[in-house]
Amino acid sequence: MDFSGSWENKDTKTQSSLRARSKSFGYAFSGIKLFFQQEHNAILHVVATILVICLAFILPVSTVEIILLTFSVGFVWIAELFNTAIEKVMDFISTEKQAPIKYIKDLSAAAVLIAAGTAFVTGFVVFIPKLLLCLA
Repeated sequence: MDFSGSWENKDTKTQSSLRARSKSFGYAFSGIKLFFQQEHNAILHVVATILVICLAFILPVSTVEIILLTFSVGFVWIAELFNTAIEKVMDFISTEKQAPIKYIKDLSAAAVLIAAGTAFVTGFVVFIPKLLLCLA
């Protein structure tokens, strides 16, 4: 780290840092694009996310419920992205059937299942009472 105190040096570093940050965002958006292009599970998550958003607009949900739903949906997306990354790394290491790789892939898939189950329960608790009131 340079502690010279030169203002010119600091400006150059700031510009470089901003450029690096913009590149980081570009990589992140590229990853999201690739995820949607290559992963069949992405469409299931999109449909579920759209359903949650629509129900949240139609039904009277509180701010706390919106936060819970947002975190639940985000939790599933994050778990699925990590699962995909782990699977790709394992496939890169070896395409052969190996017990340790299967174990790692199964664990990451289990994380997605748990995240999705948690989101389902959250949606159930938030939406079902409101839907029952609408139907009554």
